[in-house]
Amino acid sequence: MLPMETTHTPDSADLSQEHDAITQLRAQFGPPPEGAQSDWLLVHAMDLDAKGVARRDDGKVIFIDGALPYEWVSATSHRKKNNWEAATLTRIHKESAQRARPACPHFGLHAGACGGCKMQHLDPAAQVAMKQRVLEDNLWHLGKCTADQLLRPIHGPDWGYRWRARLSVRHVVKKDKVLIGFHERKSRYIADMESCAVLPKPVSDLLLPLRALIASMDARDTCPQIELACGDHVTALVLRHLEPLSQGDLDRLHAFAAAHAGVQWWLQPKGPDTVHCISTDSAQLSYSLPQFGITMPFRPTDFTQVNPHINRVLVSQALQWLQVQPDERVIDWFCGLGNFTLPLATQAREVLGIEGSETLVARSRDNYAANNPNAHGRTLAPTSFVARNLFEMTPEMLVADGAADKWLVDPPREGAFALSKALADIHQQRIGQAEEGAYVAPADWQPPARIVYVSCNPATLARDAGLLVHQAGYRLRAAGVVNMFPHTAHVESMAVFERDDARWGLAQ
Repeated sequence: MLPMETTHTPDSADLSQEHDAITQLRAQFGPPPEGAQSDWLLVHAMDLDAKGVARRDDGKVIFIDGALPYEWVSATSHRKKNNWEAATLTRIHKESAQRARPACPHFGLHAGACGGCKMQHLDPAAQVAMKQRVLEDNLWHLGKCTADQLLRPIHGPDWGYRWRARLSVRHVVKKDKVLIGFHERKSRYIADMESCAVLPKPVSDLLLPLRALIASMDARDTCPQIELACGDHVTALVLRHLEPLSQGDLDRLHAFAAAHAGVQWWLQPKGPDTVHCISTDSAQLSYSLPQFGITMPFRPTDFTQVNPHINRVLVSQALQWLQVQPDERVIDWFCGLGNFTLPLATQAREVLGIEGSETLVARSRDNYAANNPNAHGRTLAPTSFVARNLFEMTPEMLVADGAADKWLVDPPREGAFALSKALADIHQQRIGQAEEGAYVAPADWQPPARIVYVSCNPATLARDAGLLVHQAGYRLRAAGVVNMFPHTAHVESMAVFERDDARWGLAQ
């Protein structure tokens, strides 16, 4: 499973090397099927976009939609460049043992196929293995580091896992039909979906009734989106509408909610700050972390993990790897609603949660108050929350937040570069490698002994890992993938960093 390849125009030496490489590949993958034609392709890898990777005899790379490693296939090219082509699978002559039969009728290469999933044709265990390989490749090629230990992948249900989704809505006048769902593959058009295997079944069962509801509304042409947010007891549907809704439409929404238990309607007339609930049902939208006795209320537009089953394991595993002791202070960077902060407060002496959004900070304070004491009857450790731009961190700001024994870092896709760089700058100054005039941290400020980094982007994790390992005085003790999004190419992961006391000049 290789990342996207690019090649230069080959000369004679290159062609000889390519021929030798292809010969080796074919020997490794076994002989071609009986009766193989010269234009058949051996797929030897998969790229980061879940396309099969093959090479022609001249070394040209072919990226094939729908093909898997170990397969001999025919394909039709639809885009050609000097050194590579993009193609679509037309026939499988020798099938991979890793090929799976998709559970969803809307998945595939056919016209109108849904683009929400890319990997339903690949066995789920092989999907996890591919993502592990992606993480390893990124750590090595981008961060120039390897983990001392590869952690067992975290994975859970392969179907019905997606408790959050943004569903597009369109009234197609020519078809006299309303479509609700994800976009078609490589298209701005909405797939004609009657069900969805990755949505919870009760939500999948709502797709056709929702189509009928929107079709009956006066505003059917001005409602472009429904955002889904499932809680443990409530299914919130946020309807984006471009024009005010009529009383008749409001009545229709209320009737729909009354007919489908647990459904709450929220409206969004403009930006995210305009989202408001119109349902008379007072049930709280929330999810639980039973191991810690925590219940997290949230609004449907707040960031929460898509997969609640994995999130519970993720939190538990992260805290287990962090090894928090009762006498320790912990900082939770990019704390959000307190998904990690509140569980940390069941174990630590003191916790600080830091987030970029004042709104989320206020929400996390409320969640802390609502869970103190928690459902197990335990009083949470003193916990404070502050808002700060974590993409502009400096060594001075880092020190101002005080020393902590452990860090939990859970950034967005952009990663935690500024935070990692600030820590690296302090270390470089202490070992005498900083530029003249660099900030000098107080001698009594100590870096965290352990950092657990939760990532939704292996590339930015690898970049930050390179900083922590090569410039900040840490070892990458362990890393592993988290299969938060089965059947997609999205890779989430966790990494454990441990302070190298010898490099920091600290007593062993």
